[in-house]
Amino acid sequence: MDTPGSAEQMQDDEPKDIAERPQWDNQLQYVLTCIGFTVGLGSVWRFPYLCQTYGGGAFLIPYFIALVFEGLPLLHIELAIGQRLRMGSIGVWNSISPYMGGLGVASLAVSFLISLFYNMIIAWILWYLFHSFQSPLPWRDCPINLNHTGYVSECEKATAVNYFWYRETLNITPNIETSGSFQWWLVLCLATAWCLVYICFIRGIETIGKAIYVTVSFPYLVLTIFLIKSLTLPGATDGLIYLFTPDWETLKNPDVWLDASTQIFFSMCLGFGGLIAFSSYSVQKNNCERDALIVGFMNTFTSIYASIPIFAILGFKANENFNKCRNWNILRLTNSFNIGNENITLENYDDWFNHFNHTDPSEVKSLNLKTCNLQTFLDESASGTGLAFIVFTEAVIHMPGSQVWAVLFFIMLFSLGLSSMFGNLEGILTPLLDLNIIPAWIPKEVLTGLICLTSFTVALIFTLGSGNYWLGIFNNYVGSMPLLIIAFFEIISVVYIYGINRFNDDIEWMTGKRPNIYWQATWRFISPLMLLVVCVAYVVVTAEKRPTYNAWNPDYVNFPLADVQPYPEWVYAICVLLSVLPIVSIPLVAFYRFMGFFKKYIMDRNNPNPYQKE
Repeated sequence: MDTPGSAEQMQDDEPKDIAERPQWDNQLQYVLTCIGFTVGLGSVWRFPYLCQTYGGGAFLIPYFIALVFEGLPLLHIELAIGQRLRMGSIGVWNSISPYMGGLGVASLAVSFLISLFYNMIIAWILWYLFHSFQSPLPWRDCPINLNHTGYVSECEKATAVNYFWYRETLNITPNIETSGSFQWWLVLCLATAWCLVYICFIRGIETIGKAIYVTVSFPYLVLTIFLIKSLTLPGATDGLIYLFTPDWETLKNPDVWLDASTQIFFSMCLGFGGLIAFSSYSVQKNNCERDALIVGFMNTFTSIYASIPIFAILGFKANENFNKCRNWNILRLTNSFNIGNENITLENYDDWFNHFNHTDPSEVKSLNLKTCNLQTFLDESASGTGLAFIVFTEAVIHMPGSQVWAVLFFIMLFSLGLSSMFGNLEGILTPLLDLNIIPAWIPKEVLTGLICLTSFTVALIFTLGSGNYWLGIFNNYVGSMPLLIIAFFEIISVVYIYGINRFNDDIEWMTGKRPNIYWQATWRFISPLMLLVVCVAYVVVTAEKRPTYNAWNPDYVNFPLADVQPYPEWVYAICVLLSVLPIVSIPLVAFYRFMGFFKKYIMDRNNPNPYQKE
């Protein structure tokens, strides 16, 4: 099969169109763009949620293991191979082996599908950002009912924050089978989000490079401000203790290891094709190993750095709810036992409760006092979007100058999302251009506009009443198994098809030194083996249980608790399709190439001398 030659030979034979490929203005611009791509919304939402779900510090153990033995090795490969071959994902894997051409198509498909729901989240951020300028914040109080006799019943049961998210923003349906109508305000926000992405991306790296300085640096400024402010909140210490206190029993749960691996690949955007595209615009004489370590470190650092203010705020919120619960009990005890006001305080509540429970237990039991446990309130978390649109918005209304904090927070989220969208679109645009299937008379600006318009049209499904359910499906099934499979075949392609020795020669030519024993061991044995084990385990664990989803159903008997429902058969089929569709190109392209080779082989056997006249 055709494979690239040595580094020196490839440099001499480099095609003119590759030699004239656009380049970054400077190395800082390139590294910042990679950091902006990998440090996205998942660092602020998914990582803190997983830490909380799996026992705080205990989750960091499988996370760092996955980082060292899976994430960093593949990150180095993607940056190095894109920089050396100077092509997008399709061109890179097709050059390594025509049989692996489907890998690039798979990466393109993943980038496209993830871009669909990722920009919907940015649309939600814009919706909240627009409303953050109101005073008071619209999610602070429940709206009055139509009869003006009280508050809306659904809001009274669920709290104003939940009502604003589920009813005012999403206008969500009670289940996924009830589609509902398009919500015009979400359609407008989605259109605005795609217009902003298009404006910033209109000329590829030429405009990305200018915008990236702001979209990457601003979130760190805001996170630092939030870090300082959050640490001054009452109860912040409880949240941090909860974050860094490990629950070692969770390490026995296989789900924690699977989620750690998928979080590494999702947060570092491995398998998307965007990193390969970005590195293809870098100069070839560049230390890609250093770049991989910087980007990997910044991704992990940001995830932990963002978790500190998030958990401090969660601790503050838990203490607020804990004290509210105890104040309710104090009022009941004060009225029942005819005690003077302010005799029972939060500080001596436990002493008074134990006294009454010892002297008159039947009376205390009849009061139906609430069970107030700080740990229980700390355990109450929201995953994904809920962390920003429910947990934080509830906490911010208790902060002085709440509008300022809300505006800063949602601008930060917008910056994180926008910089990641650059990489997602680059993972689509660059392979298409490298394939030379786009007519030369179509300007890049028009092609970019068509991609954005197509994505906007397909993403309208997320603006339906059931759109939040569909977004959860895309997030769970596109951003997990396909990335693991793509990563596995990427390592196999470079190490065992392209050739590890040739790859080492390329890196030595680009960086001036050969990869050390760590890279050799992980590339050759450890990473492929771990990825294979994780892929098999993921399939087994997923197949053992029928997937369910949390529905917002006001008619549910235990509302406002989530109504956990199984997916209907047709929806479950779509879930499987979304897991298979992005990667089906890998075997299909390999089979197509093999059939072409087999056909040529048969023709050569039947006509060994094509120049001989009959």
